[in-house]
Amino acid sequence: MALVHELEISGNWLFKRRSWLPVLIIIPGILAMFLANRQALIFDMSEELLFLGVTLAGQVIRIITVGFAPGNTSGRNTSAGQVADTINTTGIYSLVRHPLYLGNFFMWLGPVLFLNSVWFVIVFCMFYWLYYERIIFAEEQFLRRKFGDSYDAWSAKVAPFIPLSFNYMKPALPFSLKSVLKREYNSFVNIFVIFTLLDLCRNYFLSGHIFITGMWMWISLGGLAVWLVIRVIHKKTSLLESEGR
Repeated sequence: MALVHELEISGNWLFKRRSWLPVLIIIPGILAMFLANRQALIFDMSEELLFLGVTLAGQVIRIITVGFAPGNTSGRNTSAGQVADTINTTGIYSLVRHPLYLGNFFMWLGPVLFLNSVWFVIVFCMFYWLYYERIIFAEEQFLRRKFGDSYDAWSAKVAPFIPLSFNYMKPALPFSLKSVLKREYNSFVNIFVIFTLLDLCRNYFLSGHIFITGMWMWISLGGLAVWLVIRVIHKKTSLLESEGR
């Protein structure tokens, strides 16, 4: 099999599982925490709020992306495969071709920084690049086949991941809070679940007792309450439905 086909097949396989497969990085993260210098893991509120801020910055990138995106674009096809009715070229897509993956990077970087291990940060960055490189390859192959020269012309001007030019174009659609709430409430609560799990493991490795630090307990309870309210609204009502989104 030619390498180009192998890359596309593996990229499509990863694409369909991208919503949960990266979670597996938690396992080596917890192992790294267990083997780390315990002094580096001692609770530091200012540091850990900074790590949370990095993750929330990634969530903000996702919110900006999702809020302006039209329907059947921007990764709404986790299990079915690739879907795209149009090419997103305005708003944040005029700066980078894959802003959702940029947001995901920062969302995962926060918990990785929690481990206070330079080596684990380096390993994570290498893993993230290799993982999403294949997904991006498969996604762009699909878009090139469907949109041809239009996609090639846009992709020639816009970097895939890190903005290299700033020819910003105003979004074609207005911001949709409903779309954001409907699509992002799960990723929002996952932030607090992951940090709480890391805090719980850290406390156990340091003290031999299972407990959650007060700061993370209250932050997580607040996040869980927000998630529960949005989930009930989403599942029991049509308030978050938005035409064309």
